[in-house]
Amino acid sequence: MNRPPALSDTPMPRVELMKSWPAPVVPALPGRGPQLRLYDSADRQIRPVGAGETATMYVCGITPYDATHLGHAATYLAFDLVHRVWLDGGHRVHYVQNVTDVDDPLFERAERDGVDWRDLAERETRLFRDDMAALRVLPPHDYVAATDAIAEVIELVEKMLASGAAYVVDDPAYPDIYFRADATQQFGYESGYDRDTMLALFGERGGDPDRPGKHDALDALMWRAARPGEPSWPSPFGPGRPGWHVECTAIALSRIGTGLDIQGGGSDLIFPHHEFSAAHAEAVTGERRFARHYVHAGMIGWNGHKMSKSRGNLVLVSRLRAEGVDPSAIRLGLFAGHYRSDRYWSDNVLADANDRLHRWRTATALPAGPDATDVVARVRRYLADDLDTPKALAALDGWTTDALEYGGHDTEAPRAVATAVDALLGVAL
Repeated sequence: MNRPPALSDTPMPRVELMKSWPAPVVPALPGRGPQLRLYDSADRQIRPVGAGETATMYVCGITPYDATHLGHAATYLAFDLVHRVWLDGGHRVHYVQNVTDVDDPLFERAERDGVDWRDLAERETRLFRDDMAALRVLPPHDYVAATDAIAEVIELVEKMLASGAAYVVDDPAYPDIYFRADATQQFGYESGYDRDTMLALFGERGGDPDRPGKHDALDALMWRAARPGEPSWPSPFGPGRPGWHVECTAIALSRIGTGLDIQGGGSDLIFPHHEFSAAHAEAVTGERRFARHYVHAGMIGWNGHKMSKSRGNLVLVSRLRAEGVDPSAIRLGLFAGHYRSDRYWSDNVLADANDRLHRWRTATALPAGPDATDVVARVRRYLADDLDTPKALAALDGWTTDALEYGGHDTEAPRAVATAVDALLGVAL
């Protein structure tokens, strides 16, 4: 696949050590598919993405302290569909993803298990890459560890200190650096939440609203001063490590620059992570919007309950694979619901996905079938319309039923359907 180089208005020095996973072959379909329309979380409506010749996308990656579960898979499969629809529409795609390989949950898990945090991060990142390759997810062009972007983070923090968008707390022991939530006039536009909701979510999702010395409870950590037993890096403002939000800002700006088409991730990242990473970028660049589109995938539960580590009900991709589950069935099971909806995984969902996969494979192995022109056009149209996988799957089910029950005379149709399913849905038939 032909990809462009990264562009940045102000290139920063960077180190590339992480490797993404092998890319599956994406077959080309005749003509071009429709242009992509997606729901924008900030505007609260579906609208055209409006990407140029090279479409750009930044999707937040994992914190590698545990194995890939179906919630992760659902998110990365949603943006895999975006990637595929863009390719089908004639775009080149510059996709960037990070790995948060320096963060409190990682250190806590490493200490609990008695392992080095770097070894834990390397092991879980390797497993994640294996899972993504098995699921046939198209890899990012730039796959960047936070620990490989320290120089970019330091440069960004320096700029914000100089402009007054960031400040050092009055704490001689731990002079942490915080971003001012009021540094941009538009802060809060992405989530649309009121202050009470922001404060509640901030405390639940890694924020520290009660930290003494902050100007505002919502101000977000940018640089954590060195503590005993924690990794740190030298900087002009003292040794320490990056905060969570700023690493994504620094990586996105240094690899893509301004004018990002999509910032994406799970819906639990809307606030505070995406709100602050966008605000960081806007404060340093002066742009009104970090991304033209903010896109978020729904959460995945298990048998009617929220899927979480505390409940012990995580469904791991690697475990399903070890049990012999076909990764294409995992894709189809997650695609049975709309990407924006919170939905549940169950044994029935997997059984339905396996049945669908078997029927599709049986139909596309026939020597002939019904004409495929209409069904391929409909699948293209449904996916381009806010990734409507339920309609796309229903259209393909209809063609499959006709092929299996009534046959057909078009010898090219089965292969045309299989090729479209591979190109657009990433499912190998």
